Amino acid sequence: MNDQEIERLIKISKERPLLPETYVPWHEDIKPAEVYLPAQLTSLHGLPLYNLLSAEQKLDLGRHEMVQVLYSYAWGEGLFCLFMSKYILTLQPESVEYRFLIRELIEEYRHQEMFAQAIQKLNGQPIKPTRIHKFIGLFTAKYLPVDFLFMGSLAVELVTDTYGDQSRRHPDSYLVLKKVFDLHSIEEGRHIYFTKNMLKRYTDKAGYIRRTVYSFVILFNIYFVRTLYVRREIYQRIGLENTNAVYKQAFKNYKYKFTDIGLAGVIEFVDSWGGFNRLTKWAWRGLMGVSV
Repeated sequence: MNDQEIERLIKISKERPLLPETYVPWHEDIKPAEVYLPAQLTSLHGLPLYNLLSAEQKLDLGRHEMVQVLYSYAWGEGLFCLFMSKYILTLQPESVEYRFLIRELIEEYRHQEMFAQAIQKLNGQPIKPTRIHKFIGLFTAKYLPVDFLFMGSLAVELVTDTYGDQSRRHPDSYLVLKKVFDLHSIEEGRHIYFTKNMLKRYTDKAGYIRRTVYSFVILFNIYFVRTLYVRREIYQRIGLENTNAVYKQAFKNYKYKFTDIGLAGVIEFVDSWGGFNRLTKWAWRGLMGVSV
């Protein structure tokens, strides 16, 4: 990593911080023409059932599913902070990389607080992970080496960024959420310098087996995120009947929607270091519907 460039990024972080308390207009309530989540990103859009929903139900569906998106954003940021906290122990405090990571950790923790406040602003009640979700999350965080933790957190970030980018660019998105995603995008643009270098460092040294395991870690983290978005409880909350049948339709619909909308960056990322091979392709095809 270029020390001069890193020093410049540290200086920007110190002298021009983006504070959620002032950057995001938290006082603004949603306006009649605004939406919480663009329709095409919701789990029921594209199904005949979606056209039968009232305007209020469509808005509320977007609100609940946006809460799940924000929840997964916070999850991904938390994983990345855990990775950096473990990695930073291998560095000397006077090194430029150490000082850069301290600034990045400060910003990432602010992001987590911002996402939590956004959930509160939406009167959100995130639906907690299932037991299998918790097992995967706990296993990744506690038992895998830091490079596997890095891969999992980066993959979650790539998916959630797709939702953030589409939401902030949508003309009718709720202003508070637009500013939340704007702030995150600006600061993540500075973090990408470190991220790309770490990715190159790990993948250049990885052999066939390690790249295979990287691929599975990423796949299961992405599956974790996807299954957080489609939940029976959401359909109950917006007043639908026969939610088991709705859930089955939505789960199938969202599997392919999620791949089309959210996985382009992940597919490019995994393919760039040879993560698709004979041992992994079948799983990506089966769980994610990816054509590899």
